[in-house]
Amino acid sequence: MKLIVGLGNPGKQYENTRHNIGFEVIDELSKRWDIPLNYAKFKGMYGIGHWKRQKVLLLKPLTYMNLSGESIRAVIDYYQIDLEDVLIIYDDLDLPVGKIRLRQKGSPGGHNGIKSTVSHLGTQVFNRIRIGIDRPAAGMSVPDYVLGKFRPEEQAIVKETVIKSADACEAWLDRPFLQVMNDYNS
Repeated sequence: MKLIVGLGNPGKQYENTRHNIGFEVIDELSKRWDIPLNYAKFKGMYGIGHWKRQKVLLLKPLTYMNLSGESIRAVIDYYQIDLEDVLIIYDDLDLPVGKIRLRQKGSPGGHNGIKSTVSHLGTQVFNRIRIGIDRPAAGMSVPDYVLGKFRPEEQAIVKETVIKSADACEAWLDRPFLQVMNDYNS
């Protein structure tokens, strides 16, 4: 079974914010693959289904960003999922809006959701898709920025980026992550 996790914060007030772009990719995959997120357990919302003969679990942790690792660890333990079969999708301040970067390992940087994930998994080695949200303008706090919505002129780029990230997830179900990483990072 493959586990695809999108990081974000639960609640209407966080919908369509920069920090919730991981949730948006999970929503896109849920629609594409007709896998409803109809289970509430493991401190998250999730759905299980199949795509191209591959069993897939889509997860949105509902712990708020800073505790995302709790939900991810619980799902991995319950379903006995190998770490190489996990893919985590999240926002990244160090990439421009519209840019995605696939990695197999790396430090959390300043991302609290990834800090929690690393802490609960006990490793920095897991597949990830980082989605660029850019940095805030001078004088704006990072929390206000990441919890804010994309500007109107960014909306089309963000939609394309969500689609491209979902395409990368589909590619991963067909090919080794390293190959997908090389294809999407070039």
